[in-house]
Amino acid sequence: MEKKNAQDYLDGQVLLIDKPLLWTSFQVVNKLRWQLRQTFNLKKIKVGHAGTLDPLATGLLIICTGKMTKQINTFQEQIKTYTGTLKLGSTTPSYDLETEIDQRFTTDHITNNVIHETINEFRGEIDQFPPVFSALKKEGKRFYEFARAGEKVEISSRKVTIHNFEILNIKNKTVNFSVTCSKGTYIRSLAHDFGKALKSGAHLTGLRRTKIGSFSVENATSIEDFISTLS
Repeated sequence: MEKKNAQDYLDGQVLLIDKPLLWTSFQVVNKLRWQLRQTFNLKKIKVGHAGTLDPLATGLLIICTGKMTKQINTFQEQIKTYTGTLKLGSTTPSYDLETEIDQRFTTDHITNNVIHETINEFRGEIDQFPPVFSALKKEGKRFYEFARAGEKVEISSRKVTIHNFEILNIKNKTVNFSVTCSKGTYIRSLAHDFGKALKSGAHLTGLRRTKIGSFSVENATSIEDFISTLS
């Protein structure tokens, strides 16, 4: 990565970061903002991300600095591609591994052919309910805050577009898939709804964002490697 100076980052840069597991997107932003301030002795610098990744997800995170933060909405609107893994036969309140399994279901009736046929129901424009364990806000409070406090919150469905949804392989009721979708799509909800459509249950066990528009994770760098370019 070409070495840049303080003014470069103030004028605006687009950084492609490969977000590690267990980091929040906000933590990545905070880490890079702090590092830029320390390295260049800046009192302040704008830093933001273009599209949240859950802590249990890895992959492409677009980070904008300085004047390029004005372009964040443009990046957020772009189509995104993910690879992921879901487990059939059980659900969790968060629709992923953040919470423990709360229900188990039979999978005896689910064949590979049924899985491939059911996936057709999830292509195109669909109605989707965001997970209750999400960072969306209602009355100034995030959904996951309601969920962790054991409080119920009414969630409305919204329309999202699944441009492509492909099964990569199936083994022991574990399904590896690839999905390309519009802004606002929750892959955790997609996994949960897919389980219901199979008259069973499912939850997400792994997720990686590989593309945002024309940006690819293949061109992204780790947090550590980016920081090393500053020194």
